Amino acid sequence: MIAKIFGDLKEILTLRSLQARIFIIVLVMGIIPCVVMRYGILDNYEERAVENRISSVQNQLMVVGNHLISNNYFNLKPEGFTSSVSKEVINAELEMISNLYEGRVMIIDSSLRVVRDTYGISEGKTIVSEEVIRCFQGENVSNLTNYDREHGYIEMTTPIIDSSMEPSVIVGVMLTSISNDAIVNTMEAVNRRGVILQNLIVVVVMALAMTLSVLLTRPFNRVTEAIREVKEGYSDESISVTDYAETVHIVDAFNQLLKRMRDLDVSRQEFVENVSHELKTPMAAIKVLADSLLVQQDAPVELYQEFLGDITSEIDRENRIITDLLALVKMDKKAQELNIVSLNVNDLTELILKRLRPIARKKDVEVVFESMRPVTAEVDEVKMTLIMTNLVENAIKYNKDHGWVKVELDADHQYFTFRVSDSGVGIPEDALAHIYDRFYRVDKSHSREIGGTGLGLAITKSAVLVHRGTITVTSKEGQGSSFSVRIPLFYTGS
Repeated sequence: MIAKIFGDLKEILTLRSLQARIFIIVLVMGIIPCVVMRYGILDNYEERAVENRISSVQNQLMVVGNHLISNNYFNLKPEGFTSSVSKEVINAELEMISNLYEGRVMIIDSSLRVVRDTYGISEGKTIVSEEVIRCFQGENVSNLTNYDREHGYIEMTTPIIDSSMEPSVIVGVMLTSISNDAIVNTMEAVNRRGVILQNLIVVVVMALAMTLSVLLTRPFNRVTEAIREVKEGYSDESISVTDYAETVHIVDAFNQLLKRMRDLDVSRQEFVENVSHELKTPMAAIKVLADSLLVQQDAPVELYQEFLGDITSEIDRENRIITDLLALVKMDKKAQELNIVSLNVNDLTELILKRLRPIARKKDVEVVFESMRPVTAEVDEVKMTLIMTNLVENAIKYNKDHGWVKVELDADHQYFTFRVSDSGVGIPEDALAHIYDRFYRVDKSHSREIGGTGLGLAITKSAVLVHRGTITVTSKEGQGSSFSVRIPLFYTGS
């Protein structure tokens, strides 16, 4: 149990767990928009607050600028000098703006001399400022506004325009610096509330992510638990988890595997039963023959010879069964090594037919070989010989007297085809699906007469499969059969 917990924890930490990935995805998708929204709100607020503050100060400065012109603050009209009272009023307005916005206002005339400084430290001095000069040159006010977030101030350069003159003339400039402390303080307050709200959202998103990760992976956990029960042997029933299309696909694949395992188990049991029966039959015959000799004390030599001949035949039959079984077991090993060579298939076919024609002549069966083209392929010579021999030998043995067997060899750019057709007894339609089963015989009495073990086609199919090939059959009872083997020209391995 502890090992399982540590294993699950390791999978979560290495993000191999689907539950952990869902949790992280939901968490990230919930937190990132929240953080982006908080900073977006702060930036938007700061931008709007600075714009409003600049607009408000500019409006007041424009009013003050008009007062400066109307009261001849710069003594540009000898006939209308401003009174000391008017100057005091204007200075008071400038002080009010300076105090209200926690800043500094300087009035600069056309000679770049500071006429008025609310801080009282630069009056009478000449100021050389790029923004002031550009303002006197008539540049747009918005281009002369500078917001310095790092040092906490907003600097504005406002022209003082005398509209009574033709054309209008910039007679002075107001250089204003105001503090942004109020904006910063408000932003800090908003940010604190935003952080609190963000933390609350993070907690809610974490809870939601945890809930979703558990709920979304629960069907997969049910699949795992069902498979574990089958593995432990508590159940052998098909499982069903229809929550998601993915679980349906997984369950279908598992159920197919489970069905195949059941079929294999049934096949294995049948195989053991068949092997026991096939091996027991010759032994029973041998025992009967031996017992018959033992009970006849004065049996003639001819009877002994006959019975011993029958015993030898049964022993040969037993030996053939064991040999075929060993060949089939070797063929079933997935890791078996193939001795792949580049082989002239035409020559091999001619050699096999040469060996089998004597058997065909005994039944007066004509064997014809038709090759469409020369074929060279990468195959295991022993197993390829086994395939061809079994198919041609079966076509001869299960043929009619005075019949025929036709062997065809053809190839394309990827595969070669070896086809064996005959005029034999054929295979019933209901038996076609079972002819590759071990120990299966269509006609058991005829098979025993000709010495068949029922393993030949099973061995043949296994040999074809290890070459990554296919074998197909078409047959009609009483009219013959046609087996077609298709094998790649080039061996690609497992």
